[in-house]
Amino acid sequence: MNTPPSSRVASFGQTEINWDKLDKRRFYVVGAGLFTGVTVALYPVSVVKTRLQVASKEIAERSAFSVVKGILKNDGVPGLYRGFGTVITGAVPARIIFLTALETTKISAFKLVAPLELSEPTQAAIANGIAGMTASLFSQAVFVPIDVVSQKLMVQGYSGHATYTGGIDVATKIIKSYGVRGLYRGFGLSVMTYSPSSAAWWASYGSSQRVIWRFLGYGGDSDVTAAPSKSKIVLVQAAGGIIAGATASSITTPLDTIKTRLQVMGHQENRPSAKQVVKKLLAEDGWKGFYRGLGPRFFSMSAWGTSMILTYEYLKRLCAIED
Repeated sequence: MNTPPSSRVASFGQTEINWDKLDKRRFYVVGAGLFTGVTVALYPVSVVKTRLQVASKEIAERSAFSVVKGILKNDGVPGLYRGFGTVITGAVPARIIFLTALETTKISAFKLVAPLELSEPTQAAIANGIAGMTASLFSQAVFVPIDVVSQKLMVQGYSGHATYTGGIDVATKIIKSYGVRGLYRGFGLSVMTYSPSSAAWWASYGSSQRVIWRFLGYGGDSDVTAAPSKSKIVLVQAAGGIIAGATASSITTPLDTIKTRLQVMGHQENRPSAKQVVKKLLAEDGWKGFYRGLGPRFFSMSAWGTSMILTYEYLKRLCAIED
């Protein structure tokens, strides 16, 4: 039996804040600060993941622990934040684009699937998935150049990679050698990686929340009308973030490994194609080579996803317009 619209409003309207109920100016300003803080906390995981994915067969550091140990030994804590300035510079506009596209698309997507009379978790999965994929497509124009520059800084001097003086130096050398298109190295794979990843993440998050709430007695044919406590809402959202991270990382790690290798290759004339990268990975490690960095990526997507969604939902509560 499908959930009546009135029941959906009563149960989930108490836990979700729609885009039209937000103070947009406050949302963007406060959000920039909050998401910068989350990025500071989780950035080292991205550095470790990237190094694992680009390590040559001869490199001894083949586990996350050995990579961290090597970075701290050679560069200290600052080594875990290589490329951070570049990421922060581009993260604010990219995040604004992403969140705006996400929320506006989500509203339209829910209206689109409503006539299909699907179960609520299925509706949430489809609508959130469409919104996540659309938001990712829009934001890649900013994210990809930032990715290319920051990843080169993350691996500079490691496993034979070149060294740079900073993000501007990286961008200048790339543009000098390949033009602006060099900053979009791996753009196709980025779209193929991040768009499905974002779709899977948001679809899993939206549907798992509904399933958990229903399990707890909210929604559906439940007689529960009282609003859940804030602590219960936070716990459900955190659980949804973990489930979403596990789902998305399992699906997209192989593409992410190929994309990262393409983006951090040096400035040699005959850089390998995606096909050559795949062949080399297979020759070195077999199929498991595509899952290099799966542990850090899983942790990163789960930790980042959970932190991000809790921060995001908290931000929406802070910026909600009082009726």
